[in-house]
Amino acid sequence: MYKTHTLHEKIRLLLLVMGPILVTQIGLYAMNFIDTTMSGRAGAEDLAGVAIGSSLWVPILTGVSGILLALPPIISQLMGAGKKEGVSFYVIQSIYLSLAISLLVFLLGLFAVEPVLNVMALEEEVAYIAKHYLIGLAVGVVPLFMYNAIRGFIDSLGQTRVTMIITLLALPVNFLFNYLLIFGKAGFPELGGIGAGYASALTYWFILIVTIYFVHAVRPFKSYKIFSSFYRLDFTVWKELLLLGMPIGLTIFFETSIFSAVTLLMSQFSTVIIAAHQAAINFASLLYMLPMSMAFTLTIAVGYEIGGKRLVDAKSYTKIGMGLSVAMGLVACVIIYVLREPVSMLYTVDSEVALYIQQFLIYSIFFQLSDAINTPIQGILRGYKDVNVPFILALVAFWGIGLPTGVVLANYTVLGPYGYWVGLIIGLAVCAGCLAFRLLKIQRNVALQLQKS
Repeated sequence: MYKTHTLHEKIRLLLLVMGPILVTQIGLYAMNFIDTTMSGRAGAEDLAGVAIGSSLWVPILTGVSGILLALPPIISQLMGAGKKEGVSFYVIQSIYLSLAISLLVFLLGLFAVEPVLNVMALEEEVAYIAKHYLIGLAVGVVPLFMYNAIRGFIDSLGQTRVTMIITLLALPVNFLFNYLLIFGKAGFPELGGIGAGYASALTYWFILIVTIYFVHAVRPFKSYKIFSSFYRLDFTVWKELLLLGMPIGLTIFFETSIFSAVTLLMSQFSTVIIAAHQAAINFASLLYMLPMSMAFTLTIAVGYEIGGKRLVDAKSYTKIGMGLSVAMGLVACVIIYVLREPVSMLYTVDSEVALYIQQFLIYSIFFQLSDAINTPIQGILRGYKDVNVPFILALVAFWGIGLPTGVVLANYTVLGPYGYWVGLIIGLAVCAGCLAFRLLKIQRNVALQLQKS
């Protein structure tokens, strides 16, 4: 990041930072897309099993990744204030924290996965695939969370192109491992959907190794000498990271877990409906990468300007980012509507499943605009280090309003499984409105603080 002076410079820098982040997020999504589509080709049970496994895993993944998102605003504000010397210490502490969290997640999975699957009304084969898909993923928990910690450092320097390159290198690796392990090629066992879990884990190890190489040997990262010094555990810094990161992680967790909760509640319906729901969510998640990438970008840009006490510049980035996000949301709506039929055929050769996918995609149109407002504002607020109130708003909107509404509509109206999607739409809309008011309040408060100082 660097200081900008004109509107043109700000737009240019925002797009330069966001472009690689978007490609990176699409690349990470593409791994899940590859898992889902290739598992679907192995059979409806494999697709449903991976859907259930993903529904249990994704909230944990995004929640932990959210905790580690405490690092970018801290480093951005350090860089904005010209305090480069403290960066490497924070990065190493974040890596230590990621290892501790990995251990906790592994223990949670060891004791909780089977009991959770047992209380669900799943077909025996679907439950078996879901369980062993998660066991495969567990092999990659440590490298995945370590990578997320290091990525926070890379992106905070505005070097988002590097994470893009790493992700693009990983895609063919992920595809190859999926091909070998799902379909049993080149002498490997034919694991079906279970193979997708092991393929992802192996890919995560590849990503970590490449990332460590870049940070250690490539400029400008090597000048920070991240791995050249040994730092003791500093629980004071862990506390700082957790106080900032826990609300971020919980906010993201409550947003993503409501989608997973809906998938789990869908277990009352047929395997066909579960598979179609997962496929529709999977494609909608691709388009969600647009506002998510803008959110990451705005955290970096706003954090940098606030660190330099340039509120006017921070507000300019906010206006530009929100305008771009809403425009992209409108484009996403058109894409879903126009391409819903060919998209459905990417996921399945079963005409019944394809028809349900198309119907679910129509509903997904309505929460694209809410995401286009809700998600970037979360990123802006993180740049201000405002994380506690957004967490409470997300909890109430998604779990206090959205999910209960969905349960009622799905079980007591003719909407059936589509009722859950209407609940999602309502929850997202409420959260977007509340966060917009919160942002205006924070901007006023920061302006008053800067005037006093």
